[in-house]
Amino acid sequence: MNLVIDIGNTRAKFSVFNHGEVIITVPVEEFLPKHIEVLKDEHPSLDKVILSSVKEYSPQLKEALQNNFKTFIELDHQTPIPLENKYISKKTLGKDRIAAAVGAYDLYPDTNVLIIDAGTAITYDMVNDKSQYLGGNISPGITMRFKALHQFTGKLPLVEQKPYNKLYGLTTEEAILAGVQNGVTYEVDKTIENFKEFYSNLKVIITGGDAEFFDKKLKNSFFVHFNLVALGLNRILEHNGEN
Repeated sequence: MNLVIDIGNTRAKFSVFNHGEVIITVPVEEFLPKHIEVLKDEHPSLDKVILSSVKEYSPQLKEALQNNFKTFIELDHQTPIPLENKYISKKTLGKDRIAAAVGAYDLYPDTNVLIIDAGTAITYDMVNDKSQYLGGNISPGITMRFKALHQFTGKLPLVEQKPYNKLYGLTTEEAILAGVQNGVTYEVDKTIENFKEFYSNLKVIITGGDAEFFDKKLKNSFFVHFNLVALGLNRILEHNGEN
């Protein structure tokens, strides 16, 4: 059994996999050594772990992972992955982006896949039918757009995301809602259309905290997969065990 730990900027998430299938996924404020004890008690056959972290974490956690698992992998730009990585600045490539790309490859091998991760930022990443990660785009996320309008103007209020399906607003708050939410919908739809012009039989996967926002809003068809990053991390862990 495998343990996948994904430490983000604001919180962490861990998942347990058995034969490629996720058993549990749990979000936590911080992943601590005590979590390892509980997990090992509940799942004694856990023997491999992969850690992806966007920030520094405690030496005690690293020591606990090394001491309690036969295989411990800390994802970085030098970790072997089951894709050919065509990105030039590999060291600056977000770990969640490459993990999501591997997850998409695992779901749809030998297929053109566009991965859209709608979180703090909206990232677009492309894996082609030759098992190559080609790169992608980075755009402000929905919440970031609301905050930017408030922080970089003198009088516009801070508006929170909520359902609003009209073409335009009749108040300043409604105008911001329409501008941000319609604008990001147009962006995602047009980006998908542009990629479809270059890549035949394109599959589109949307993941991330704002993935549900796009349900029934986009003209283009897509699949939602909330555990795509965890799936990719597990595939990377298995790949390193094979080699």
